[in-house]
Amino acid sequence: MLSTQDEARLDALYDSMKRANDNFLGYPFAKNFDYSALWRFMDLTGNNLGDPFDEGIYRVDSREFEREVVEFFATHFRAPVDDYWGYVTTGGTEGNTFGLYLGRELYPNGVAYFSRDTHYSVSKGVRLLKLPYAIVRSDAHGQIDYEDLKHQASAHPGQPAIVVANIGTTMKEGRDDVGKIKAALAEAGVRDVYVHSDAALCGPYAPFIEPRPVFDFADGADSVTISGHKFIGAPMPCGVVVTRKYHVQRITRAIDYIGSLDSTLGGSRSAFAPILLWYALRTLGLDGLRSSFEQCEALAAYAVATLTERGVDAWRNAAALTVVFPPVRDEVRAKWQLASQDVSHLIVTPGTTKEQVDALISAMTLTTELVPGC
Repeated sequence: MLSTQDEARLDALYDSMKRANDNFLGYPFAKNFDYSALWRFMDLTGNNLGDPFDEGIYRVDSREFEREVVEFFATHFRAPVDDYWGYVTTGGTEGNTFGLYLGRELYPNGVAYFSRDTHYSVSKGVRLLKLPYAIVRSDAHGQIDYEDLKHQASAHPGQPAIVVANIGTTMKEGRDDVGKIKAALAEAGVRDVYVHSDAALCGPYAPFIEPRPVFDFADGADSVTISGHKFIGAPMPCGVVVTRKYHVQRITRAIDYIGSLDSTLGGSRSAFAPILLWYALRTLGLDGLRSSFEQCEALAAYAVATLTERGVDAWRNAAALTVVFPPVRDEVRAKWQLASQDVSHLIVTPGTTKEQVDALISAMTLTTELVPGC
């Protein structure tokens, strides 16, 4: 039994997290989910041990539901019906590392290419995997510079390319074009290419954008990852990675101890996250995801228009949920938890309200008016 002091600390922590949860706009986390119907599963020792498509000895698992989540995104990303595989990850970092790992196993002498706007997990992944790599320039909107990619690849003649395509960069939601990436590499004389699409935020709604981003399996990608907590929503980080089945067969090993195949980065994996994602996808469906995107996109457009009217140099990429503007003052950044580098941004995710956006805009413009020279 907890002491009164420890109970008070838990209460204080909850109150602090709840206040912070109500006041953040700078990070891509959906806020309007309700998984209260699933709390009974927290009483179980769930573990999706082993390959999600293989039966194992340990059966307190949700692999059946995990397979359905993978199937949903395989279809969403136009993977071949008879040649896809995937699993529920801990989030985008694991998905990116897994994609790089598959690329390295396919092309042990390959060189990794990614833009300077790529998520930090990729630079960590290439170091962990000891992959030689080249960082490619990107344009002002966050998209990879295809000419620089061609130039960088020309410095490694005859070596395969393992490319991370950003389908929504961290700060500006810039989207790379897989077709243009492959064309640039072909012009550089690179024939062997593995493309991993990092669609952490945009993946669930990218297929609804017109024109559709060039990023999925039909476009030539070899693997695609998303984060479950960013647009769909979850109380903990999670994600999904989908790839072609024959890429995974290269790394799979049979493990007698678990009576299953070892094909994922994690040995023990959450059995709870697949249930959450399955529940969300079954509740929302494609129509629900599309509707959520349309509402968020409209609110992002409103934010740009309102900021512009008030003299703030705000913009966003086409159909993006990320609104970009000059760096904000520390007090505004701290209150609203706004990510900032050379720019600041707000990200409109499901659960973001017009009232929150208006309050942020008021704080930004009021601060600007009160401080000379800004």
